[in-house]
This record gives sequence, C-alpha cells and structure tokens, in this order.
Amino acid sequence: MNSIHCIESACRIVAETIELVGKHIIAGITTAELDAIAEDYILSKDALPAFKGYRGFPNTLCISVEDEVVHGIPSAQRKLQEGEIVSIDCGVKKNGYYGDAAYTFPVGVISAEKQRLLDVTEKSLELGIQQATARNKVYDISRAVQQYVESQGYSIVRELTGHGVGRKLHEDPSIPNFVPPLLYRSHYPNMKLQRGQTLAIEPMVNSGSYQVFTGEDGWTIYTADNQPSAHFEHTVMVDENKPVILTLSN
Repeated sequence: MNSIHCIESACRIVAETIELVGKHIIAGITTAELDAIAEDYILSKDALPAFKGYRGFPNTLCISVEDEVVHGIPSAQRKLQEGEIVSIDCGVKKNGYYGDAAYTFPVGVISAEKQRLLDVTEKSLELGIQQATARNKVYDISRAVQQYVESQGYSIVRELTGHGVGRKLHEDPSIPNFVPPLLYRSHYPNMKLQRGQTLAIEPMVNSGSYQVFTGEDGWTIYTADNQPSAHFEHTVMVDENKPVILTLSN
C-alpha cells in the first residue's frame, strides 16, 4: 500500500468517526461520552487515536464548546446544552500515516447568529481548499480564507494554523488562515504547493475579536471576549487543477 492510500485509509476513519459522533450530539450527553464513542470506533478499525498521548494530550478527541476555540479536553462533568455549538476535532493513525479533520455541530436548535458563524466558517474552508493546487502557494489558501471571513464581519485566529499531515500528525508547511504581515512571514514561509502533498486546512473563526488565551488546563484555547468560535478542517491532497478532499464522509 503506497503512502497516499495509507493516508486515505486513516482519513476515511476520521470522517466516519466524526459522522458517528455527530449522530450522538444531543443536549445532556457529556463530552467524555462522545470521546468514548470515538475511541471505541477508531480501535475497532484497527487504528489508533492520533491525539491521545500526543504531547501529553489525555483524550481521543478535542471537543471545544462555545467560546472554546480548539483543544478542549473531554470531561464527564461537561454536559452539552441545547443551543450550544461544539467542535469535534479528530485525528487517526493507521498503518503509520495520519488523517485529521474537524466539524462544528449545533446542539439542538441554535440561534441564527451561531448558524451564520458555522456557515461562514465552513464556506471559508471550502474556499481555502479550492486554492490547494500545484499552481499555487500557501498564502493563496490563507488569502482566500481571510478575505471571505473578514468580509462577513468575523475574525481569524492568528495563533493557530493548519499544517502538513502524513507520516507525522503535524508537518511542514504551516497553513495560516491569514496572510502574515511582512515581519512575520519568516515564521510561515510562502511555500509552493506540490502535487501529491497532503495538508490539513482548518479555519478557526471567532464571532468577535481574533484574540485568544490558553486555559488553566494548559490545552483549551478560549476566545478572549467569550464570544463563540467555530472550527472546520479537512485533510486534502494537492493536485494539478482540483484538490482532493480525503476526509469527506460518504
């Protein structure tokens, strides 16, 4: 099995896991229960949860609710409530290769404002993915995401980026969701995209300010103004004319 088929295999399990967890998202369920559903399914596929143990992270999923941007730790004490939004971020290792994706779900009926945030974030991911061709560079993805998000009145998180994915969970290049100012471009090189390269593209969009902070657990990233945040992510393969999304569910 060649490398892209191995990555595809991991990505298929990621997509299936997120779809399965989404079916269980209802008011009253705990984030720990959702995490257990994901871990059981991944293990049943003879794969491993990529996040569990990664730099000490304790769980299978990152589950981030409302003003939690990313990296939320599942908890038996955290029950989802009607009207919240919850981001499910999942990584899988299979046959030595990784896949990574995220989706933000509504819990029951949500406000029109929150639904618009989800719609804009998902659309920004779609626009970013369209730029993942071998004719382009990293900032073409960044620019497409940033311009759309900011045109809709939202803000893009600066501290966290997308990334290459394959043999490792996080590889070069970094994929910022904004075009860095000149003085910071050395941190995020504007590399030319290569055919066959696999990237995790993942806009993190805040309702209010782009500023964030890390919580006391050392993992959970929160919006500084306590406004909701949404997160959508796909692993994609760069191709000549049209990128291939590897983490789409059937």
